[in-house]
Amino acid sequence: MTDSTETISLAGLDGPVEILIDRWGIPHIYATSEADAFFAQGFNAARDRLWQIDMWRKRGLGLVAGDLGPDYVERDRAARLLLYRGDWDAEWACYGPHARAWTTAFVAGINACLDLLDREPARLPVEFRMLGTRPQRWVAEDVVRCRAHARVRNLDSEVTRTNIVARFGLDADRLHKGLQPPWQTRVPDGLEPHPIPPEVMRTYLLATEPNAIATGKPAAPPDPAAVESFGSNNWALAPSRTTTGRAILASDPHRVHEQPSLRYVVHLVAPGLDVIGAGEPAVPGVSLGHNDRLAFSLTIHPSDQEDLYVYELDPADPERYRYGDGWERMRAVEEAIPVRAGAAVPTRLLFTRHGPVLHVDRARNRAYAVRTVWLEPGTAAYMASLAYLKARNWADYVAALEGWGAPSTNHVIADVDGNIGWAAAAMVPIRPNWDGLMPVPGDGRYEWGGLMRASALPRSYNPARGWVGSANQMNLPPDYDYRARRTGFEWTDGARYARVEEALDGTSEWSVEETRRLQTDFGCVPARRVCALLQGLPAGEAGRLLAGWNHSLDAASGPAALFEIWFSRHLVPGVLKALGPDGLAGMVAVPDTALVVDLLERADAGFGTDPRAGRDALLLRTLDAAWQEAVARLGADTASWSWGALHRGYFEHPLSKLLPPAVAAQLDVGPAPKGGSNLTINNNGYRATDFRVVSGVSWRMVLDVGNWDASWTINAPGQSGDPASPHYRDLFPLWAKEEYVPMLFTRAGVEAATERRLVLRP
Repeated sequence: MTDSTETISLAGLDGPVEILIDRWGIPHIYATSEADAFFAQGFNAARDRLWQIDMWRKRGLGLVAGDLGPDYVERDRAARLLLYRGDWDAEWACYGPHARAWTTAFVAGINACLDLLDREPARLPVEFRMLGTRPQRWVAEDVVRCRAHARVRNLDSEVTRTNIVARFGLDADRLHKGLQPPWQTRVPDGLEPHPIPPEVMRTYLLATEPNAIATGKPAAPPDPAAVESFGSNNWALAPSRTTTGRAILASDPHRVHEQPSLRYVVHLVAPGLDVIGAGEPAVPGVSLGHNDRLAFSLTIHPSDQEDLYVYELDPADPERYRYGDGWERMRAVEEAIPVRAGAAVPTRLLFTRHGPVLHVDRARNRAYAVRTVWLEPGTAAYMASLAYLKARNWADYVAALEGWGAPSTNHVIADVDGNIGWAAAAMVPIRPNWDGLMPVPGDGRYEWGGLMRASALPRSYNPARGWVGSANQMNLPPDYDYRARRTGFEWTDGARYARVEEALDGTSEWSVEETRRLQTDFGCVPARRVCALLQGLPAGEAGRLLAGWNHSLDAASGPAALFEIWFSRHLVPGVLKALGPDGLAGMVAVPDTALVVDLLERADAGFGTDPRAGRDALLLRTLDAAWQEAVARLGADTASWSWGALHRGYFEHPLSKLLPPAVAAQLDVGPAPKGGSNLTINNNGYRATDFRVVSGVSWRMVLDVGNWDASWTINAPGQSGDPASPHYRDLFPLWAKEEYVPMLFTRAGVEAATERRLVLRP
């Protein structure tokens, strides 16, 4: 196709670079050296996503108040508590031999774009003009100092569990989260269960929430259901299981939906380097994609990577805490937080030997600090993917994973020789004398005994079943010694994986097209299980509507709308209220849906003297309430009902909250009807208040491994973060219809689809 060419001169390049932008907005970068390829990646990230990556840096480093004013000082202080402050040589070494050089080149490219903006101010993105702000220059360490852009776990669960135990006793926690493998929680010796002050989680969430923009005061912590919808699917099929005679790999990570998209697709080509895929635009390289020999993908493996410590304070000096037989002084760091149109605000950050102090409760003489792998070298989110960009085979790849720290992940790979593999990778604390499920005293009785690395975690290579995969489910193998090597006990609902497993085990051979259909599948295993419980019950018109349903959450489905109203707004909270003490349901911000379905199927004594009758009465009572709500929302004519009328995809720009609706509409993308939920392979998690899709899949990839130009991707709502770009929202209609675009790899294929060419010259 015809294309336009622009030539730009940039200081810092060693040679010329071509950036070929295809018709879907994917940049293909061709350089004569690796350094120039990463320089151009940084330049291009700033060209297409500058306001997004500038806010990424400012949020991570605690610099938002400098742009947005004094309401953001508290948020900036929280962010600074979680910055990496350790050894730099050890830090860079975790990410592979090229990481420091590549990252240095990457940020030099970002800064070269800022130099260009100084010369040509008309290029400044609209967000800076709206706010009257300017982007700031980077150093390489900025990329890795920021830790909190990808969550680790399980601080929020520790807090919830302790609050439940303090109020209702240990037995009530059985309704909070089902533990896998089976495990009995116990209160750690020396811990007095007590309500954890809300300031503890407020500070933590202010530091970690993805969107730092709000009207006036900082936003409340993110919707818990949206956070819980984080996840991902990936799987790889061996050649014996495909129609192509080659391996097929599928990957779709799930995160909060916002505009611009979290992911950015890019292709880097230089002598010795040829890799394409998706990553976060502020991080060099890609974390999901392929090189010329190896395809790679990841999902979250929900390891427990942090602990809350509770300290007794010295009544005479609240910056001393009990440790061993005496008192130990907190380390204080004095910093100043810049504030727009005002004086910098001095702040005092406190740290114990375990980590940053989230809250000091002077009234009760306690302090709370988090110990997290973020403070260890090698835990900047996704940076360790740099170590496997050149991997040629499984052995190279798993060797690179030894430096992988965070987030904790399942890696699935496939290569051109037909090999497939799965490996968990993370830095997981070794807890010699506790399980990590509740806070512990910080007096020295509970210390980490080092960190497990990827080589200590489970993996599988070329299994006999002919496929590997993950969907955040409990996947510790039966022979894994979880008592000696505990990774955690709290996993995501296994419904998505159950659907993947029944499909892959049920069909012997898979094509690329069939793989795409499975990746966009709306089949809901929990719906099938719950609706089976209605058989034989006098469920009336609602029961008749669900009885003829295929349990697929299609956007056009009326039964899907009824089921989701029932399940999320009536049945799940109804089970917690029926089985738990009064007040428990309100303490469980994110109910364990897998546990709820299990409880319904078991119908144990918690449902009353006649458990099955009690269970059935609850089913009918909540279904009737859901039917009334469905009629109120969708009208009396059930033939006109559809799930997509309620459940709509929408990508909101962070600044739109601050703008008049007409202006915000130019930045926001959507809405469009969407099927699915957070329990379907096609993950579209929603707010229970209004059913708006707020998280789930926004980027997908299906690879015909070795036949690279026959591979597919989608990145909603578009590749660009510039509202004036044709690629700002062009992929949203395709994403809404579960469609894909080619992810081209060969130079000939790229040239044929190129619509714009940037030539960068020294």
